[in-house]
Amino acid sequence: MNINSICVCGAGTMGNGIAQAAAQAGISTLLYELNPEVLEIAKAATNKNLQSLVEKEKISATEKEKIIRRIHYTNDIQTCLADVFIEAIIEKADIKIALFNQLAELNHSECIFATNTSSLSVTSIAEKIQRPERVIGMHFFNPATIMKLVEVVNTKYTSETTTSTIMELARQMGKVPVICKDAPGFIVNRVARPFYTETLRLVEESYVTIEAADKLLEASGFKMGPFKLMDLIGNDVNYAVSSSVYAQMNNNERFKPSSIQEQKVKEGKLGRKSGEGFYKYN
Repeated sequence: MNINSICVCGAGTMGNGIAQAAAQAGISTLLYELNPEVLEIAKAATNKNLQSLVEKEKISATEKEKIIRRIHYTNDIQTCLADVFIEAIIEKADIKIALFNQLAELNHSECIFATNTSSLSVTSIAEKIQRPERVIGMHFFNPATIMKLVEVVNTKYTSETTTSTIMELARQMGKVPVICKDAPGFIVNRVARPFYTETLRLVEESYVTIEAADKLLEASGFKMGPFKLMDLIGNDVNYAVSSSVYAQMNNNERFKPSSIQEQKVKEGKLGRKSGEGFYKYN
């Protein structure tokens, strides 16, 4: 399948990053977001990110303008026409399903619907979409403009054409796609749960402090300690993923979310984006 255009749904941090990465790869990209204010924030963020690349001499000022012209913005779903849709909206399956079904009514029957969900069952989304063989997971990592890995998540319905098209799109965007089957947490978030939950448990049981845990793991070779990384990702996002994997793993105790992180979320201490999480930020 030839990809002439893509539409990214959701202009938050992840959706905006995916749109920028696509535009930098030369792909005509439509960014859809219901909230006009969020669209304006996304435009400003993209301009700032690209200007930083210009100042670092990674792209020219001319290339920056070309990239900006490849991204179009809309809050009207009726204008969302594309070959591939990548959704990066709220992590609620029913809302993702409703969006894809709306888009299916507006677009040709061969278009592909890729969900950027980090932990929801792609199969449960696909089975409620017209022609589920065109639904697939395309899980990017934050920041999407920099992180190379993309998990391409197949369900029992996903066609070979859908998979090969998304693999090629990921490569065109300069990413390294890895195919995996739909399963709780896919690969990365399944493996990463102990990195977070076991360290949180050690803190809960007063075996180590937050600062010491981060220093020890960074000294062991990790680029960031678990608490710094959770603050970067967002405690709300990280806790939601832990809760989702825990439920899908039949409440297996080793995947149980931390009460410390739950409390952070309740207090609105979400990390860098709120100014405070496990650490404080200016």
